[in-house]
Amino acid sequence: MIRVAAAGDLHVGADMAGVYRGGLGRLARQADVFLVAGDLTRQGTVEEGRVVAGELRDLGVPVIAVLGNHDYHSDQQDGIADILREAGVTVLEGDGTVVDCDGGRLGVAGGKGFGGGFEGKCASDFGEPEMKAFIQHTKAFADRLGTALLELDADVRVSLTHYSPAEDTLEGEPLEIYPFLGSYLMGEAIDAAAPALAVHGHAHKGTEKGMTQGGVRVRNVALPVIQHAYALYCLEQPEAAGAGRAEERVSAW
Repeated sequence: MIRVAAAGDLHVGADMAGVYRGGLGRLARQADVFLVAGDLTRQGTVEEGRVVAGELRDLGVPVIAVLGNHDYHSDQQDGIADILREAGVTVLEGDGTVVDCDGGRLGVAGGKGFGGGFEGKCASDFGEPEMKAFIQHTKAFADRLGTALLELDADVRVSLTHYSPAEDTLEGEPLEIYPFLGSYLMGEAIDAAAPALAVHGHAHKGTEKGMTQGGVRVRNVALPVIQHAYALYCLEQPEAAGAGRAEERVSAW
């Protein structure tokens, strides 16, 4: 059994030192790893990044994060990522990492992701250069994500993105903004690799539990959705429980 804690959309401001960390007191006793699904900051500034680094430093478990759209807002995303790495956080962007846990080797691949919409109700790379660039960006990321997932040498694999790979976990959001919340292209890449779990954030009014078209479990761990400091997913190795069956719990603030 590998215990995966996850949360997204922390939206830490420069005045929030210690606020989020206060909910992580039991993390090391409950989980083997902590996944953070983007939007760590409010405005995407290096100053906020330093506060986030303080919240995530020395938690007693490996911390793996991706950035979100808020973290890109001030064009300081590289600085934020560097600060997080200096604090011991693994930051992914189209690549993967493997963590040795008591229950086996956990492989995590991910990155921010992007939008575009879902099958039958999506944009396409046709027409204006701006529209082509929009969708080609998502296609390029989905390709990197799929490759990174397949290349993980691990007992259990997990996808970690900010944008959603499935419609199910967007339920509650206005239909009009689905194209800006995720893309089926990421879902297709995830289905091709068949990880045990796909974790994302971004959709504050969405739903926690869903599934890709290919049957991979998807979890929206945005804090406004899970209403706890983190959600906890206990993943068994495929040979022990089918294709990554998950027992799920949440930890209160």
